[in-house]
Amino acid sequence: MQALKHFRIDFLITVIVLAIAFVYDSWTGIWLCAILIVVEIVFSFDNAAVNAKYLVRLNDFWQKMFLTVGVLVAVFGMRLIFPFVIVCVSGSISPIRALHLALEKGDPHVPGTYGYILNEAHPSIAAFGGMFLLLLFLDFMFDPDRETTWLSWIEKPLQRLGKLDVLSVVIAGVFLLVASETLVHKTAVHTDVQMRSIVLFSGLLGIVLYLAVSGLSQLMESREAAKDEEFEKADARSTGQTVLLAGKAALSMFFFLEVLDATFSFDGVIGAFAITPDPIIIMMGLGVGAMYVRSMTIFLVRNGTLAEYRFLEHGAHWAIGALAVMLVLSIKVHLGEFVIGGVGIALIVAAWISSILANKREAAAEGPAAYENTTDEGAHV
Repeated sequence: MQALKHFRIDFLITVIVLAIAFVYDSWTGIWLCAILIVVEIVFSFDNAAVNAKYLVRLNDFWQKMFLTVGVLVAVFGMRLIFPFVIVCVSGSISPIRALHLALEKGDPHVPGTYGYILNEAHPSIAAFGGMFLLLLFLDFMFDPDRETTWLSWIEKPLQRLGKLDVLSVVIAGVFLLVASETLVHKTAVHTDVQMRSIVLFSGLLGIVLYLAVSGLSQLMESREAAKDEEFEKADARSTGQTVLLAGKAALSMFFFLEVLDATFSFDGVIGAFAITPDPIIIMMGLGVGAMYVRSMTIFLVRNGTLAEYRFLEHGAHWAIGALAVMLVLSIKVHLGEFVIGGVGIALIVAAWISSILANKREAAAEGPAAYENTTDEGAHV
């Protein structure tokens, strides 16, 4: 019941948006909007789990910023303005023409429509998002300081490999080169050579952006830690907790979270046009779904879910790695949103079940030990 109260604002906004959808397109608008909300929530759980890992390090003010300003960026920026900009750039058309195409609700399979132009830009979007997410996955797996492992038979060797600097960048670069040579094909607008150049440039841009944003975040965080070192030590002695990020360090982490959320949105925005070509319905449905994902992230942070279920973070990162690979593969092969989302959900559920079993084994092992300690103390007295 407490969990439902956490999402009460989302429920209220859902009712309002569905009412608007009814006025806009009758019961069809409600039905399509509801489908998109569910799709966004189900397929973005890995996003919430990973976001929670970073959001837990921010103070209460920046967590609220993530829920307010961040939601506006997610709803209007990624679900409305981003596709609009892509259509303008990819189709080499004016914003006015792109707006007319959007309002026409043309069939995305028909050349010249809004959805068709956006779908033609999929290879560049997939390369950009795939490289960004792949680096996030590799950096997590190669982290030599990570104490807990889930799939230890593969994660521990990867941690040892992580002692080699910039290995994740090398692997991502090689993967991008191979993908550009094997997965790219000509389109109605571009030749093979042009598409290879587009995919290479987009993937390289994703790598550069990840390095820039994550590097800036780490730099600001280290400066904040150095500046407040004495305070942090005192706080650690008194409470045993880590000081939450604020100021420039929190701002850079907030930017990192926004870019991360954007990369998760790429495939969902493109895939939504397979459900409906109406960008207004897409913005409303995916936007409300994005709000639930944000609230879910806050819920995971406030309830310490990542700490309670120790492998959940690992499952989310494995889901990210799978999503990154599938995004790049989707340049040539249509995998479908249900395949992409299903793999991610399966990995997270497996990690969640593994966490429950590990907690039960740990509790069973501590039970007899606790009993023996109590008996020994009684005998000693």
